[in-house]
Amino acid sequence: MKDNILIKGDNLRAMQWLLEQGYAGKIDLVYIDPPFATGGTFSIDATGRVATISRSKEANIAYTDTLKGKDFISFLRERCTLIHQLLSDQGSLYLHIDYKIGHYVKVMLDEIFGIENFRSDISRIKCNPKNFERVGYGNIKDMILFYAKGAKPIWHKPMFQAEEDELNALYNKVDSNGRRYTTVPIHAPGETKGETSRPFRGILPPKGRHWRCSVEELEDLDRKGLIEWSANGNPRKINYADEHTMKKAQDIWEFKDPVKPIYPTEKNMEMLKFIINASSNVDSIVLDCFCGSGSTLKAATDTARRWIGIDMSELAIEVTRTRFGASLFETQYDYVDIDTVCQNRHIAG
Repeated sequence: MKDNILIKGDNLRAMQWLLEQGYAGKIDLVYIDPPFATGGTFSIDATGRVATISRSKEANIAYTDTLKGKDFISFLRERCTLIHQLLSDQGSLYLHIDYKIGHYVKVMLDEIFGIENFRSDISRIKCNPKNFERVGYGNIKDMILFYAKGAKPIWHKPMFQAEEDELNALYNKVDSNGRRYTTVPIHAPGETKGETSRPFRGILPPKGRHWRCSVEELEDLDRKGLIEWSANGNPRKINYADEHTMKKAQDIWEFKDPVKPIYPTEKNMEMLKFIINASSNVDSIVLDCFCGSGSTLKAATDTARRWIGIDMSELAIEVTRTRFGASLFETQYDYVDIDTVCQNRHIAG
């Protein structure tokens, strides 16, 4: 098999086939964006226009989202059980879902992965505010449930670029050289014994606290001019804005979806790369078993990961193959029709 595999067919059968092919414990990251149990029909018309609620009679149906309630949860449970088997011990699952059904999905995932392996419930701002006249707050978000398979998943600390106005608000002091800075305490909660409880320049940590680092390190910071002393002799560490232009990612993301998608519910490419970079390594295998137009697969390619994509929609497979081009199809990934595989196996038996 080549490094990358595109599979057409029911993802339940496809993942069972992957297990038979020896992929158990081999996949480091799974991102899925399954149907959201909306009851809608998603299509693409002859002009390439993506439609959901209303569509022309000539439009091609990409997929229907008809399962609801317990039937939808049962459908997803079967697939997430196989995903858990396919994941490596350092693997992670990101499940993208609608806020209306997401909390039920979390309960189901807690059963499969263990609540101790739940990592984050990420709110993703997906669109601009809408002005619908209805009782309730406007919905501009969906959710991504992040689970690890084990205690030590792959994790490359994800960072966002801080905006200039954020930096100016946080680093609200300016030194004699015009550098923006702020100060932070050099002590932390809890009393300790030893190095971090010793006097620094004749000062002990406040009662019930300890120095954040050794006294020698504090002395070194002070010599470098990185300790600011207040008028009443209170020391604080100086942090410069130009050394902290990145900020740690929190659990609210703003990755809006494409205005003109090539496939229904196509997701933001930069968001997918962000997830892949955070929770996989170069050459890791990334699986998307609801791959749609292949956005996850393209993001994996762009970040030097291997991938496996699965979808049962003829239209999804066609869009994905077109997206990658014939040359890549021929040289860099295998195409598997799972129905044909199962039929041949039956004939051979």
